[in-house]
Amino acid sequence: MEKHKITGIDCANCALELERDIRKVPNAKEAKLTYATETLVLPENVDLDQVSKVLAREGAAFAEIPNNHSDHDHDHDHGHDHDHSAGSHKKELTLLAVSAVLFAAVMMMEANLPRWAELILYLIAASISGYTTFLRGLRNLFRFRFTIDTLMTIAMIGAFLIGEWREGAMVAILFGLNEYLEGYGMRRAQQSMKSLLSLAPETATLIIDGKEREVGIENLAVGDKVIVKAGEKIPSDARVYSGSSNVNEAAITGEAVPVKKREGDDVFGGAVNQDGTLILSITKVYKESSMAKIFALVEEAQSQQTPLELAIDKFARFYTPVILVLAMLVMLVPGAITGDWNLWVYQGLAILIIGCPCALVLSSPIALMAGLTRSAKIGVLVKSGVFLEQLAKLDEVVMDKTGTLTKGELSVVSTWLAPADPTINVFEIVRKMEGESHHPLALALITEAEKQGANNTLADGSVRTIAGRGLEMTTEDTSYFLGNNRLFEEATWSIDAKHAYDLMLKEGMTVAILGTKTDILAIFGIRDQLREEAKETVAALKRSGVKQVTMLTGDNAESAQLMAEKAGLDQFKANLLPEDKVAYIKEAKEKRLVAMVGDGINDSPALATAQVGIAMGQGSDSAIEVADVVLMQSHLKRLPFVVDIGHKVQRVIHWNIGIALGLKIIALLLTIPGWLTLWFAILSDMGATVLVTLISLTLLIPSKAEKELLVGKKVEE
Repeated sequence: MEKHKITGIDCANCALELERDIRKVPNAKEAKLTYATETLVLPENVDLDQVSKVLAREGAAFAEIPNNHSDHDHDHDHGHDHDHSAGSHKKELTLLAVSAVLFAAVMMMEANLPRWAELILYLIAASISGYTTFLRGLRNLFRFRFTIDTLMTIAMIGAFLIGEWREGAMVAILFGLNEYLEGYGMRRAQQSMKSLLSLAPETATLIIDGKEREVGIENLAVGDKVIVKAGEKIPSDARVYSGSSNVNEAAITGEAVPVKKREGDDVFGGAVNQDGTLILSITKVYKESSMAKIFALVEEAQSQQTPLELAIDKFARFYTPVILVLAMLVMLVPGAITGDWNLWVYQGLAILIIGCPCALVLSSPIALMAGLTRSAKIGVLVKSGVFLEQLAKLDEVVMDKTGTLTKGELSVVSTWLAPADPTINVFEIVRKMEGESHHPLALALITEAEKQGANNTLADGSVRTIAGRGLEMTTEDTSYFLGNNRLFEEATWSIDAKHAYDLMLKEGMTVAILGTKTDILAIFGIRDQLREEAKETVAALKRSGVKQVTMLTGDNAESAQLMAEKAGLDQFKANLLPEDKVAYIKEAKEKRLVAMVGDGINDSPALATAQVGIAMGQGSDSAIEVADVVLMQSHLKRLPFVVDIGHKVQRVIHWNIGIALGLKIIALLLTIPGWLTLWFAILSDMGATVLVTLISLTLLIPSKAEKELLVGKKVEE
């Protein structure tokens, strides 16, 4: 599939109609046109010339002339999107202003103008603001295709034919203003997203043979050395080659406090170098950087429709034809009964005007775009409006313990060793078995082994993983086991070993045991610290409507209970194998909507099983790939914020739908006594669009708590 930028789309409903036309082009049945992002996704074997002709018929066009059957991404703009349509918007506003001034002048001079002059001037006023609508509507009328442009054209022609010249001109002007305001609201929402995408610098200072040269960030290759001075943005993911500086990574992680970076540390593209000068070695080309992936995923999220949006679009397809039939009935039936054709034709024309479903179609996309943008700005990447909607409906949040509720910074705090055997060095065995593992428990054991002098000189042995239990290493002489108590038979335990094990459990430690098939050689008590924000996060989630917060862990029950009590959890499940965690979530989601929070690596099966998978990834590739929601900074504090944003988006969408339908129902009811006027019809339609747009844009305003989160300090009201 290829992605193309499109210009000239006037309204949300127009985009739906245009998408249906594009799908009639050979091989384009899967075409997807998204009004919110102005993007068109097409299969690669579609004739782009034919698509271009379809776009041109509706006044739209490709933003850039595409090459047929090209295999590159047509949306390759590095986040630097320039609005080439600004001139057309100014022209549109100028024509509306001229038309309105002419209309006002004619209305004030009506008494002194001959009827023919009045007619001509009102026609000119209507033509200036409504000629594009009239041309599209006339073209659709000849094709027996009844869009909103068709209905407005019929209404304008009808108004002039029955002598309501002033109201016909007013319909043209107000409808033009309505379309402009609709586009303005979407442009404001898009502008907010573009401000997020502008984080990427356009160029980088490349060092070649000791000389500096400015190049585009898309030309950087892995291993290139670039210099980033104080105040400049880092061009792509990189590693500090030399120098040290405080780096503000808020653009990627949402964390306001700058991080000290030294030689060997990794840095994100888009982060700001605050004080020193850094020489960086590029580790990822721009297209593969965390920043580029975030931009792509956020835009992709905006193009995916929620079930509610799909239902609204389906309703909109039938709404306009139904309104047309209703308008014809109002014209014909009461007119035939009363004989007052002028009144009922007028009422029917007014009904045609309220046949525009634009406010209804707009009720969701601007709100979702604003919500996704606001979430991204606090360092939470939500991959689709579907997941933002589900976050607002969560019943249960399930969390892993190690590295999620706890810091994942484990250390060995207690050690029991069996009576010394000069032929066995337990720390050498532990060091060899854990190898290069990066699991927090393994790192704690490796660190302790190295403290005790283990230098990894033990002869090679075959190490295998025993799921949910630990490791087995087979050497020429024997087999060693390292893990939890499930690895060892009861007869293996000595009285002293059992006593030491029980004591560590009572103190809430995670216990790792080293032994053979016949003996326990060593027991290690490992302790982790609860995250400072864990208790506050759990409480905030419950205030947001989450009914239950559960912890799942493979750790022992005693350690799990201690952590659960400290965090204020509703329940915990301990001694779980990876498949047990998946089984719990499968069972839970049959009764309620469940989110799983994990590190995005070890918890991948559980994240994939839950309705919403939430990874704490600090921008890691694995976290971005596996989860539905990514907390870019590895702590929990932002989770309640994004749940609250989901609630606000849902409330706004429901309000928008109520306003869009409510005003139209009121207008329709006014036809019963014959009170509906063309003025009120167009004002109700325009009013609904304006209200829906403005209410949706309020979602871009961060709360006081979000501002404090972003600046890292208290914000005064």
